[in-house]
Amino acid sequence: MFTCCRLLRRSFCTTSSSTSCAKPWLFIGLGNPGEKYRGTRHNVGFDMIDAFAQSLGISMASIHFKALFGEGMVGGTPVLLAKPQTYMNLSGESTGPLAAYYKLPLNRVIVMFDDMDLPCGVLRVQPKGGHARHKGLMSVIYHFRGNREFGRLRIGIGRPPGQMDPRAFLLQKFNASARERIDEALQEGVDVLKTLLTKGLTECASSTNPYQKYKHLRLQTLPV
Repeated sequence: MFTCCRLLRRSFCTTSSSTSCAKPWLFIGLGNPGEKYRGTRHNVGFDMIDAFAQSLGISMASIHFKALFGEGMVGGTPVLLAKPQTYMNLSGESTGPLAAYYKLPLNRVIVMFDDMDLPCGVLRVQPKGGHARHKGLMSVIYHFRGNREFGRLRIGIGRPPGQMDPRAFLLQKFNASARERIDEALQEGVDVLKTLLTKGLTECASSTNPYQKYKHLRLQTLPV
């Protein structure tokens, strides 16, 4: 099933003359490795990759460029999945070499990560942007040589309550109501990513973000 992906890593069937394979996408979820961090707010990027891989029966058991790695096909389009195992703040040490190895332009890369600027459970698709002080994203940008024109799937986790230290908030597990919102968002995210693979990043953002904006307005008034 994945022979094309494995044998043609140099071009990955990306030449204009190829008719047998579509251009691949690289999906990268950010998080921290190890049982200690499983289910924490900072690991929703990992959770998104796992949900997508599970929906397609893709194994994430391989290690490739310091990342848990899997590959599959969606409607004839190759997709590469990665969960860097470098710890969040060094995510770029894996993502940069992965994109370079497969000779992918950054507009074929989607990075998924937690975002405190969005209410818990809200998604946002963007074709490019800054890092908003997110350490993992800062590392990715650094290892992309400062290039910020790669896609993002932002996964809202909400703001820490009161005067709580944001770092402690990120490393906490979700409570029951927040976990329910995140699980719902992950399933929505699977559909979003499948739409992206079939219709492209721009059309995916156009169809996803208006609904998520409405969801944003509804959820920001509700406690977590």
